[in-house]
Amino acid sequence: MFFLSDLLNKKTTMPTADNALPGRSQPIPTARTHAVSGLPLDGDVPDNLEVVYLGMGCFWGAERLFWQTPGVYLTAVGYAGGLTPNPTYRETCTGLTGHAEVVKVVYDPVKVTFPELLAIFWESHDPTQGMRQGNDVGTTYRSVIHATTDAQLQAAIASRAAYQQGLSDAGLGQITTEIEPAPLFFFAEEEHQQYLAKNPGGYCGLRGTGVSCAAAPAAVEPAE
Repeated sequence: MFFLSDLLNKKTTMPTADNALPGRSQPIPTARTHAVSGLPLDGDVPDNLEVVYLGMGCFWGAERLFWQTPGVYLTAVGYAGGLTPNPTYRETCTGLTGHAEVVKVVYDPVKVTFPELLAIFWESHDPTQGMRQGNDVGTTYRSVIHATTDAQLQAAIASRAAYQQGLSDAGLGQITTEIEPAPLFFFAEEEHQQYLAKNPGGYCGLRGTGVSCAAAPAAVEPAE
């Protein structure tokens, strides 16, 4: 007999090497260029830019948030943090790949600092919800920061502690965000890349807690 609770438990419990889906040896097809900027999605990152991978629930709205952020050079969506190589969207939705939906954010640290990106990250979703984000339930919707440098890693850990204080002061729960060195990133299918640019009325699940992040940049005083 099938029970809905069994399915939900499978989706909210990380798989093991024994029950994870096998995936495939070759990458799945995806877009060649960014639908908004026209830049190559999988091109070499210029030396003056940095990369971080952020998961904050459904990647459609999260990607739009960052491609609209001044100083962000390029974004792409994909899957990371699990066991299944080169997964498909349908496979990740089963909860049997272990991957989170993440946004690859390539940014110019001169134009937007990493603490500023972290402030946007913390304030734009609820990092206390574990294996879900709002009505989106499953391991794929968990909150993650995948750092590509040690400086990013240490800054993310410090900002998590600072933001936790703000959440606690507001009577909210403990942060469940996973912070770790970036694992392999697998590009999602073409239809998911810049989804809300192609479907402006599409679903966006971003919902913050209303708690400000201490790492947010100070307001600029107007010129006299």
